[in-house]
Amino acid sequence: MKKSDAEVSDLDIAELLDSEDVVKLFLEEALAANDPVLWQRALGYAARSAGMAKIAEKSGLNRESLYKALKEDAHPRFDTVMRVLNAMGLKLTIAPCVSEKQAKYSAK
Repeated sequence: MKKSDAEVSDLDIAELLDSEDVVKLFLEEALAANDPVLWQRALGYAARSAGMAKIAEKSGLNRESLYKALKEDAHPRFDTVMRVLNAMGLKLTIAPCVSEKQAKYSAK
């Protein structure tokens, strides 16, 4: 087979998120990266893996609006993010950020 004959398909991350545990870990890691663009992209993949129609129905959002809110260059409202997470049976939690520098100062 020649190099030019090879077919390359696009990788769809949403297809790899095949269980609730995998989705949860994926979103936790995206959130831990502290990058809002990465987090939004990850949330979009997670919602697509669960089925956008299902998420739209459970969240009370219009499916088309949901796609628009979760596309890469959008800025979804916090309410939308919370509704999507709730529809997937997930929620955000708060935990302290502890770096080595912060740990030194908090120990005093």
